[in-house]
Parts: sequence; C-alpha cells; structure tokens
Amino acid sequence: MPEFVNPGVGVFSTWDYVVFAALFVVSSGIGIFFAVKERKKASSREFLVGGKQMSCVPVALSLTASFMSAVTVLGTPSEVYRFGGAFILFAFSYSMVVLFTAELFVPVFYRSGITSTYEYLELRFNKTVRIAATFIYIIQTIVYTGVVVYAPALALNQVTGFSLWGSVFATGIVCTFYCTLGGLKAVVWTDSFQMVVMVLGFLTVLIQGTIVNGGVNSAWEKAEAGSRLLVFDFDPDPLRRHTFWTITVGGTFTWLGIYGVNQSTIQRCISCKSEKHAKFALYLNLIGLWVILVCAVFSGLLMFAYYRNCDPWTAGFVSAPDQLMPYFVMDILGSLPGLPGLFVACAFSGTLSTVAASINALATVTYEDLVKNYFKNLSDRLGTWISKGLCIVFGVACTSMAVAASQMGGVVQAALSIHGMCGGPMLGLFSLGILFPWTNWKGAAGGLVMGIAMSFWVGIGGFVYPAGPDKAFPLPLSTNSCLLMNSTDIISTPAPTLASERPVLADTWYCMSYLYYSAVGWIVTVIAGLLMTSVTGPNRGEDVNPVLIRPVCNLLCFWSEKYKEMCWCGVQHDADCMEFHDNGAFSMKPETSTNKEPQNGLNKDPENTIPGYNPEEKSYSNAGLPKDTHF
Repeated sequence: MPEFVNPGVGVFSTWDYVVFAALFVVSSGIGIFFAVKERKKASSREFLVGGKQMSCVPVALSLTASFMSAVTVLGTPSEVYRFGGAFILFAFSYSMVVLFTAELFVPVFYRSGITSTYEYLELRFNKTVRIAATFIYIIQTIVYTGVVVYAPALALNQVTGFSLWGSVFATGIVCTFYCTLGGLKAVVWTDSFQMVVMVLGFLTVLIQGTIVNGGVNSAWEKAEAGSRLLVFDFDPDPLRRHTFWTITVGGTFTWLGIYGVNQSTIQRCISCKSEKHAKFALYLNLIGLWVILVCAVFSGLLMFAYYRNCDPWTAGFVSAPDQLMPYFVMDILGSLPGLPGLFVACAFSGTLSTVAASINALATVTYEDLVKNYFKNLSDRLGTWISKGLCIVFGVACTSMAVAASQMGGVVQAALSIHGMCGGPMLGLFSLGILFPWTNWKGAAGGLVMGIAMSFWVGIGGFVYPAGPDKAFPLPLSTNSCLLMNSTDIISTPAPTLASERPVLADTWYCMSYLYYSAVGWIVTVIAGLLMTSVTGPNRGEDVNPVLIRPVCNLLCFWSEKYKEMCWCGVQHDADCMEFHDNGAFSMKPETSTNKEPQNGLNKDPENTIPGYNPEEKSYSNAGLPKDTHF
C-alpha cells in the first residue's frame, strides 16, 4: 500500500476559539435570561412545555435545529462525496414526514391535552403499554444522544486538534445548564439561535468552496464527470443501499418513526398556543429542513469537486469518512481566522440542539409517565424542582454515555441505528391506536414486542454481516494527483476480504437497506397487533373516545356515510355527537356517551371536557392554566 504526502491543513487559531466559545456563552445566557424572566411562574407545565403559549416561528426553528444534528452536518456531505447526490431525495421524505405529522399525529396529541406523548398510550390502551414504551424511549434516547455528542467531537478532534473531552464535557455541561435553568422556553430559543449559526456555517463553506473550485459551473461539471449527479435510480431491489424507493419510502418510515411520534418533536408542537400554530410551525420547519439538506448536499458536491483527483480518505490523510468535512473546512478556510471556528460552531449547534431537546424530552416523559404516576399529590413548585433535577440527571447520563461510546469502537455504528430500529415499532404502536379503533391493549403490547424483535434481528444482522459493495455502490475515488512518499511505490487496491462463513440470510435479509428497518418494524407491529387483537377480542367502538382517533377514513370513504361509519367501527366521531360549551370546551353529548367501563382515561368521567376548542374556527387553542393547579 503506497504512502502519500499529507499536505496538511490549518489548525485552530485564537479567533476560532473565540467564535466557538461565543456559541456556548450565548446559549448559556439564554438559559439565564429565561430563568430570571420566568422565576415567578413555578409550574412544572410552564417548565416542561412553556405554559403551552409558544408561537410558531421559534418552535419551527427549534424543530429544524433538533432534527439536524452534528451527525447530519458532518455525515451528509460525506455520504454525497462517496455515494452521490441521491441524498437530495430526502427532501421528498421530509415533506411526507411533516405532512403526516401535521395532519395525522399532532391533531390527536394536541386535542388529547397530554404533556407526554406516551400519556396517549394509557388513554388509548392502558398503563402497561405506556410504561413499556416510556422505558424503550428513555434507553434509546440516552444511547443515541451519547453517540451524537461523541462522534462529531471525535471527528473534529482528529482533524482540527480541537480538544475531544473538552468539547464533550462542555456540550454536556452547557446543555444541562440552560435546560435546567430555563426549561423548554430556553431550549426553543437557544435552538433558534443555533439554527442561525448552522446556516451561517454552511454558507461560509459553500461560498469559499465555490471560489476554490473556480465557480458554480466548474464545480457542477466536475461533480457530473464524477457521476455524483446521478440522483434517480428506480431499481426496486430493497437490498440496494440508496435508490429512489429506499430513500422516499424507507426514509419516510425512518424519519416518521423518530419525528412524528417522538416526544422531542411532539412536546414542541403541543407547547404552541393553538393547533393552527402547531401545524404552521411544522410546515415552516419543513422549509428549514430543505435549507439544511440542500446546504449539506452541495457541500458534499463541492468537496468532491475539490478532491476529485486526490481523495484524503483513500490516501490516508483522514481515518474515517466523517472526518472529510472537517478536513475540507480546515483546508479551504484554515488561512481565514475565525471561519473554521464558525463551522465548528455550526457542527456543535447541531449537537447542542439535539442534546438539549433530548434532555428536556427525557425529563418530561420521566416526570409525566413515572414520577406523577407514583406520587399523585405533588405541588407545582415541587414538580418544577423535580423536573429540574431530572434535567441534571439526564444531562449527566447523556454525557456519561458519550464517554462509554468512546469504548464502543465499531458498536457506535450500531448505536446510531437504534433510533431506526426502535422508531418503526413505536410508529406502529401509535398507528394501531390512532388508525385502528378496534385494537385492544393486548394487540398493542404484543405488536410492539414483535416489531422490536424483528427490527433488531435485521438491524443487528446487518451490522454483523454488512452488505458488500455490490449493494452499497460506492462511487470511485481517485488518488492520481496525490504526492507519493516514494515515487517507486505502485498504487494498488487490496482485494476485499470476505468473511469465511456467512449464513444464508447474510446476502438477503441482512443485506436490506438500513432505511427499511423502520418500515419492517412498522409492518410487523401493525400486522401482529391486529392479529392478536382479533384473537383476544377487539375493542367496541363505543368504548373508545373519538378524540384519540384520527378520521383518515373520512378521506378514503368520502362518497359514502355508510362506509365511513363502518370504518369507524362504532366510534362516534360525527359533529352531531359532540357537545360544545360556552367556554370553548367540548365533550360527548350525554345521550351518546356511555357509562361502560372504557379502556382510556378520557371517557372515565362523562363530564370530562377538553378546553380550547373553537367551533367557529374548528381549531384548538391552549386555555390558561388554573392558578392553583396541583399535579
């Protein structure tokens, strides 16, 4: 194997550290600001969901920043560099994810009056299903967050010389600090600031990258010559890593599982002052997702155009693909003080926003789903202090997980897939509750177990027996223009080493595209849940509160009231069955409600109403909280 002369890149200057430090100072300052401003509002709900009075713009920016972690900032350009621009097709996946979230899931969660997403599962099924889903979410989020902190810190450390453990602990401490002080409001507004930093960092790379490549046309021609613009591949083979179908279909399931029913996302949506604001925030967030995606994809194309004849990874200048983007930044911006620091701030903005969202969401589900279930008479003040304590606990847990990730080696890749493997079954669980009125709690619990088992089977199998290049299709990279240490060395490519023994499933089931893991989990969860429900006895429609169901069948059976009624399986979802009150609340009319023992919490009290419905606008808003509320 030949050795190449590494031309070297710049190192961090004093101004780079100043710019980077400013990110942490401003983020901490926002937390202090909201701690002082909201100090008289000693309410756990004010702390966890911002009093449910947030407006759509900061929530939209927060959603985008949380959705795009540092893994996206560093990983997506590397994907485009190695596999081509097909990643841009995720724009379609994001569109479908936001559409389904805004029109299917958010209306149900918002109208249910919940704080924790998993609270819905007790209202719809029972406490057992709720607690099981809560523990799955807590474990997967801690593991994923730890990797999100460690992976980019390692990549930046090995390229820029930036302190590995200094950045890891600084991230954990700062996130925990402003989450604990300011609650959700601090997280949302800090995310908004970090979103601006992310865009500025990308713009810096795009502008300088275009200049060093000789302009837009020149860079585009180089990318096209390297086959990086081959976007549309309609091969239906599910074993292919990235095709039109794996990205648009599999990508939709993957991101819907970690976005549409994820506590971090839904918590921001239900913090909005009205359902219209929540939906508008999601659609504004879609624009932000497109912006970040386009910036990341074009950064990857510019990086390939620049290194088309001397690939730093093949030449050994970097040890992992995730280090390509930091190497590129230091190469083209190293001589411009402060700009490398701006990009590192961009990458860590993604990390900070994701970690802060995770800490806040973990504190919320733990308080709402576990603490309040066992301690019924907590005051608002005590609840707030417990919530702050939980933020500290999970901040320490996520930072500790980052330390553990450093010892995982290759397992880091598996940890990053946990979100996908858990997201599909979780999506299937909520789909059973929202789309299928007859599903009972036994079917829901059984379907979740089967979905988790199947997703982990294919996911772990794919990690142990990775697919070969005939399925991943990495595009060619060149080192023809790299300087050799010894001119007599001959460039050669080592023959691929195959595992001595591969099971029968290694080249079929385990070779499935990682984007289909969530789809597999969703399909198995739904089918198994419906089968178990049919065996154990389906729910009666009159026992299911209509607020917990989404009438999508109204769209599919719009031509026939008879078929719509059949699809609802006895659930009374018509407006004639609802009674509107002067205070804007709604409930089932006495003659249509039942006194039978229901499976969900909303029907237990016939007088129970959900405040905030405006019959004239046909929308919901968050009513003010009582002054002396006790939890």
